[in-house]
Amino acid sequence: MNIRPLDLLDLPILSRYRNEALFLDSTRALTRGNPLSAAGFLSHFNPARHIYTAIAKEDGDSLLGCVIHAPDETFARLLYLAPSPLLTHPGLAALIENLSAQAGTWGAFQVVAEVDETSEAFPALRNSGFAVYAWQRVWDLSSIAEAAAGSGWTRTREADLPAIQSLYHQIVPPLLQAVESMPHRAEGFVCGEGTRHHVRVSHGAAGVMLIPLIHPDSERAGERLASLLGSLPARGTRPVYLRVRSYQAWLEPTLADLGARAGERQAVMVKHLTRRIKDEETVKAVRPAGASVQPSRMSRAETGEISGVSQKPAANIPPESSPRGAG
Repeated sequence: MNIRPLDLLDLPILSRYRNEALFLDSTRALTRGNPLSAAGFLSHFNPARHIYTAIAKEDGDSLLGCVIHAPDETFARLLYLAPSPLLTHPGLAALIENLSAQAGTWGAFQVVAEVDETSEAFPALRNSGFAVYAWQRVWDLSSIAEAAAGSGWTRTREADLPAIQSLYHQIVPPLLQAVESMPHRAEGFVCGEGTRHHVRVSHGAAGVMLIPLIHPDSERAGERLASLLGSLPARGTRPVYLRVRSYQAWLEPTLADLGARAGERQAVMVKHLTRRIKDEETVKAVRPAGASVQPSRMSRAETGEISGVSQKPAANIPPESSPRGAG
């Protein structure tokens, strides 16, 4: 199988597959539209962006796949695979491996894919080293009645970040924290005393995605979410979605009571990108600013430090006296 980067001569294939792609990043697909459009294709040639599309050809069949990486994230995302009728092709796993290898050159530690649990791409992702870390469902809030705006939602300020980060650690399981970035900037909206409600907003020409962090002990969560719709700036007629992952599944009955429409359940799949370091291999380390590092060839065993515990010399205890009369 021949796998190579997409080039301008492949534009007819991209156009032919435009309506046959399986999207693996729900937020990007619902807010920015079809990545196989002409505008999406041109973005692949922007050297400042980490976006890579590969084409695989074998026996007259052509497979496409795309991976993308944001500079402020430690993981990459599979964007799409195409065409849908060839998702059971035996060469799909090799294409996924090629995309993952490219993500590794950008410094990504993991690759994430969001896929319907009944998708034909599920086995190929599993065979390529992806594992299910969580489940999610995207809810369409466009048809629910908006509550009165101004019911406590305010834009996030820098002073809110410590409370939001604490909320993040309370809600997001440690296993997922590697692929679900902790908020580091004052983005989105907060509501309630003690910042028990935070919603990040991702928006584009096609729609608006809300990504919530809401404490399970919060009161009137449904009412607050409905009021947030009236607080969104410049929403216009764009649809509004809310992504609920399995660690916040308690929100789903509340959304159903509001009249939101549930999407298909999706698996959040993660592939770890690892690189084996051989013995005696020199590894370049980055020294923190202001830190002084002194080279040493001593091992932990030689320094007496094992598993983080300093092995101090034993106290000077005199040898036990021999019993009298021993002979």
